Amino acid sequence: MIEFKPIGIIHSPFADPHPMPIQPTGAVGVKGTVEVFADFHEGLADLGGFSHIILLYFFHRSQGCKLTVVPFMDSEPRGLFATRAPKRPNPIGLSVVQLDRVEDGMLNIRNVDILDGTPVLDIKPYVPAFDHPDDIRTGWLEGAHKTVAQKRSDGRFK
Repeated sequence: MIEFKPIGIIHSPFADPHPMPIQPTGAVGVKGTVEVFADFHEGLADLGGFSHIILLYFFHRSQGCKLTVVPFMDSEPRGLFATRAPKRPNPIGLSVVQLDRVEDGMLNIRNVDILDGTPVLDIKPYVPAFDHPDDIRTGWLEGAHKTVAQKRSDGRFK
């Protein structure tokens, strides 16, 4: 048995997945907060020195999963694990967001593409030397990067 205990809640302007941005690059400037539960405040020490953080969270409104999906950035069916679709066997999301400040257990963040009320599972600092490899291939997404900022959720993965 694997169990996760949320460490906080994400607050964003997105009460409904439709028409929410599908990635942080489509949410440039969108502000939100991460309310970290009191039991975990000690773990926030030194986080304020980082400009970006990685949020791992639970897709709490996602139900079911299909192993082949038509992703937002394509019209062709793709294997689930070659996409960022939220309906997954283990509905865990990941976003790299800008950290503006840490204050009294609250993280003020920007470039938020996450549904309001989403439970946070973990927070990690974004470190380019660790998280940005040099030799990258992006498979079927190779030609789609230019349009990701304009894409919005159409509700198909509710």
